[in-house]
Amino acid sequence: MTSGIATVVKNAGSHFFLSELPQWRLFPAVLRGKVRLEAGTSTNPVAVGDRVRYEYDVTPDAEHPAVITEILDRTNHLIRKSANLSRQSHVIAANLDMALLVVSLYFPEVKLPFLDRQLVTCEMFKIPATIVLNKVDLYRSEVQDEVDAFKSIYARAGYKVLETSAKTGEGIPELRELCRDRLCLISGESGVGKSSLIRALDPSLDPKVGKISAAHLQGKHTTSLYEMYPLAGGGYVIDTPGLRGFGLYGLEKEEISKYFPEMLRVADDCKFIPCTHTHEPDCAVKAAVEAGEIAPERYNSYLGMLEEDTKFRK
Repeated sequence: MTSGIATVVKNAGSHFFLSELPQWRLFPAVLRGKVRLEAGTSTNPVAVGDRVRYEYDVTPDAEHPAVITEILDRTNHLIRKSANLSRQSHVIAANLDMALLVVSLYFPEVKLPFLDRQLVTCEMFKIPATIVLNKVDLYRSEVQDEVDAFKSIYARAGYKVLETSAKTGEGIPELRELCRDRLCLISGESGVGKSSLIRALDPSLDPKVGKISAAHLQGKHTTSLYEMYPLAGGGYVIDTPGLRGFGLYGLEKEEISKYFPEMLRVADDCKFIPCTHTHEPDCAVKAAVEAGEIAPERYNSYLGMLEEDTKFRK
């Protein structure tokens, strides 16, 4: 029996693939039951990006050669409320250097409250976020004003918006540079073009083909929920399935405004501390909305989060 430390690079249901990064040599592993029991309220005790300790059984007839025995401390993680169990959480990925939140103005139409919930969670766990406005080749020439308006909403909040097109290659060099030597999560709703962006970043990759799982898990459920890919230019990206909802988890209502950077900048000037920024007189946040310094769309997202009492669904 040997042991080591590796990174989880693929989640295939109850099975995982590990690699001792920066080496890219994948091997299958299963999870020791004790680790699963210690996960508490999380539906998935191990996430892609986790660094784990494993034991390896070198005997030829071993049923599961590698067993995950411990999850090492995370630097951060991105988490959401479980889609079906509102009291439980789902960890999307761990130990991230950056989150790339992919949206499209149309095809599918962007949902600002959905995007803002992701951004709040990134702020909560100190994960730098960049908004990737994809598929600009399909609509920008016809609705440039709407593109500019969208970018203005998030520029006022302090976020970078990168316009991209996997089809024309626009923005891909800059996106590739953002990913260089970093572990980046690529997240967004189904249909926004995440897989196409990954192939544009590195044409040798095909996120829809699971050759490794087919070879090692023949006859088992091989659909990859989350998977990491190495980029030829350096760095790694984690592909995620299209999300249908993003509920906030572990956040009290009075804390939410702290994770809107544009609100945090002016909140100390409110007459009352604490201030909910809803009904109080002489509220600096409401004044900033009226002055156009805070986008009303972002403020409306904030109000929606305050009203949320169970879970968010689009």
